Amino acid sequence: MPLLEAFRIAFQMIWAQKLKSSFSVVGVFIGVTFLIAVVTIVEGMNQYMTDRFATLLGANTFQLRRYPDFEVGDTSREQWREWRRRPRITTADAIAVADGIQTRVLTAWESQSGANVDYRGRVVEGVRIIGATEQYFDIREWNIEEGRPFTAQEVRFGRPVVVIGRELADRIFEEVDPIGQELRIRSLPYRVIGIVESQGNIFGISLDKFVVAPALSPVKRFVNPHNVVDILLVKAETAADMRAAMIEAEAIMRSRRALRPTQENNFALETAEAILEFWGRINQVMALALPGLVGISLVVGGIVIMNIMLMSVSERTAEIGIRKALGAKRQDIRRQFLVESATLSVAGAGLGIATGLGAAALIEAATPLPAAIAPWSLVVGVLLGAGVGIIAGLYPATRAARLDPVDAMRHE
Repeated sequence: MPLLEAFRIAFQMIWAQKLKSSFSVVGVFIGVTFLIAVVTIVEGMNQYMTDRFATLLGANTFQLRRYPDFEVGDTSREQWREWRRRPRITTADAIAVADGIQTRVLTAWESQSGANVDYRGRVVEGVRIIGATEQYFDIREWNIEEGRPFTAQEVRFGRPVVVIGRELADRIFEEVDPIGQELRIRSLPYRVIGIVESQGNIFGISLDKFVVAPALSPVKRFVNPHNVVDILLVKAETAADMRAAMIEAEAIMRSRRALRPTQENNFALETAEAILEFWGRINQVMALALPGLVGISLVVGGIVIMNIMLMSVSERTAEIGIRKALGAKRQDIRRQFLVESATLSVAGAGLGIATGLGAAALIEAATPLPAAIAPWSLVVGVLLGAGVGIIAGLYPATRAARLDPVDAMRHE
């Protein structure tokens, strides 16, 4: 029997037995739907973490901090206590490290707090207030959409000027041109000199609701009091330069704090690798769990298909006998049932792919979670469907092919 003829007969039988066919595809449908939806979400998260979340620290950039901002794994209470006992990063530390690194780098201070921002009685609550030095914008790779960033001279003399995020500009100034306007932070006046291009959001949290002021301006009273800073940012041109600069920064800080060779660092040097490492571990767990979860659904689907096909063989025994009596060979009978079984399974896989993509798109639209289609998952879904159908249909097809024509024709 030609293969195309086998497909034609298979589709006829599936159409004639719609209820049985629908039950047959359920298991494969669920398994492939789960596979496509999860892989699409995970692929989107991979791109999101690599291209967006991790880049918040900046390419080839590390931070000198009191303790890590992002720690992989569980952190014990004792570890937290040790971190809290560490000395703060002082402005003298930041200056010493910035001046002592021989590798070509950009450096900037950064300290943060939260406060309400007021403009002529219009208040925006919970705004990030950042005190920074002039190279902060270059390190963060923020583009100034309107106006300009503040200068080294404005930092040195503590001028009350600010650069604000796009969301804050739209909310607090509305129809007014923000450049040159005066807003108040904790009752102190600051002049707006620039607006940063929109940064978007992360997991639904806006990145554009902030104010950046010179580190030595009046914001230092509540952002970085007592001559301390939260972070020293260091950006190199290449990854190799960044690693060299990290070694130099570590040596400078250990020398300043008189740490003996056997003592651990009482400060942290952090890069985007910690974030990516954390996500990589989650990704590995999901990668290990996904085949098992999908496999359970496919096994159930295969068992259902096998039982439906055995029932079909039983119901069509007389037909099989007649076909064999008219000259059909064993391989023709086997091929017909295998094609029918594989067609059922592939149909379930196709529906599962469509539903999985739809579910991923719905999740992306309704939540902050991103989604990205992985082409390989679509191919795997189809191959899994065909494979389950062939394996599940092999025994029923072989059983049908081995029927004796005479006994089969007498079957009622």
